Amino acid sequence: MEKYQSYKPSRVNWVGEIPDTWEETYLKYVGNLYGGLTGKSGEDFKQEDNPNNKPYIPYTNIFRNTYISKNHVDYVVLEDGENQNKVQKFDLFFLMSSETHQDLGKSCILIDDIDELYLNSFCKGFRVKRNDVNPLFLNYQLLGSIHKELISIEGRGFTRINLRQDRLNETPIFLPPISEQHQIVQFLDEKTELIDKLISTKERKITLLKEQRTSLVNQVVTKGLNPNIKMKDSGVKWIGKIPEGWEKVSLGKIGLLYGGLTGKSGEDFRSEDNPNNKPFIPFTNIFNNTYISKNHFQNVVINEDENQNRVQKFDIFFLMSSETYDDLGKTSILIDDVEELYLNSFCKGFRITNSSVHPLFLNYQLLGDTHKKLISIEGNGFTRINLRQDRLKETPIFLPSFSEQIQIVHFLDSKTKEIENMVQVEERKIDLLKQYRQSLISEVVTGKIKVTE
Repeated sequence: MEKYQSYKPSRVNWVGEIPDTWEETYLKYVGNLYGGLTGKSGEDFKQEDNPNNKPYIPYTNIFRNTYISKNHVDYVVLEDGENQNKVQKFDLFFLMSSETHQDLGKSCILIDDIDELYLNSFCKGFRVKRNDVNPLFLNYQLLGSIHKELISIEGRGFTRINLRQDRLNETPIFLPPISEQHQIVQFLDEKTELIDKLISTKERKITLLKEQRTSLVNQVVTKGLNPNIKMKDSGVKWIGKIPEGWEKVSLGKIGLLYGGLTGKSGEDFRSEDNPNNKPFIPFTNIFNNTYISKNHFQNVVINEDENQNRVQKFDIFFLMSSETYDDLGKTSILIDDVEELYLNSFCKGFRITNSSVHPLFLNYQLLGDTHKKLISIEGNGFTRINLRQDRLKETPIFLPSFSEQIQIVHFLDSKTKEIENMVQVEERKIDLLKQYRQSLISEVVTGKIKVTE
């Protein structure tokens, strides 16, 4: 890669030197920040047939994209006379609040001309006012390490991290001549498109592997391991036939459901040095894992006089509330023996009381289509979908003999581990590609690499 002929020190220690011909300035001198939607309630975002619906850019679409187009809008009710900021083509957008430093301050840019368009809350818009600044170049620079390093210092908050507008305005900006900005944009568009295509290919492969895993689990936990066994009708249309010797029961007949933590405030989860801290299983670790171990705990304050349900080894956990049907009712199982352990809110624990049911087999069956199909019918809610406890108890369970349950668990542990290993390999490749993409952008937009025609 070609370098520039001469460099000069920048005022930012983590940037180092920049090309002699580049200007050093700050974001506030390049354009103006403005706010997203204000005064909106949840009801304003879910009136599908309201004639006052107007397009807006959701938080998630800023998070996921470099370029925002007409395909990335949703709708919100705006009454006549509301004083809301409209966005324009080539405006940039920032995430001003996030759960991680990695996402905080993420930028993207609108590349379509839309007559009337608004910006979601928790975001800021930015309009370039200088003719010698290419907004597409500026967006690439803000996707690089300059901005990320600033945010790692300036982000504030615990459960959510927030970026102050005054500090965002102080973001250092490094500007080559406008003709060079155009060249850099063209170069990065081409290179990042190639990288993104590679990432998409690997993401599709991961999706196929996960579908293969789900299909395998579904087949084995309802049909068994013997393809030649005599079958009978299950009585559940989306299951079809099951082996003749299997028993059908409802979940409520083989164990007891119990609730997660109650009466907890945000402060209870962030008192790091409190002597009353106790381990609990977070919502996200149930979502991310099949098996829960000692590596999956966080801490919460539990006072001595509190009456909270403790979990035990081989208890199964359900997500009772979610934003999508795919996640709702997701289960996992505790495989470690822990003396004192609790369960997060929005979850239910399930303790097997029937000695003829193997907990690991039951967890596999609950990860399959039997449970998912029930949830697609029973989930209720809009911004979040909720699963009712009474309906959860009615989930149909199909039980082979205890010895066959053990065989199925051993088989699925082995096969799913193979698939998970392949998924991890592809995920590591994606991480490397994303790191390379980030590094390439950072090197080019700070002049460490010279882009030539």
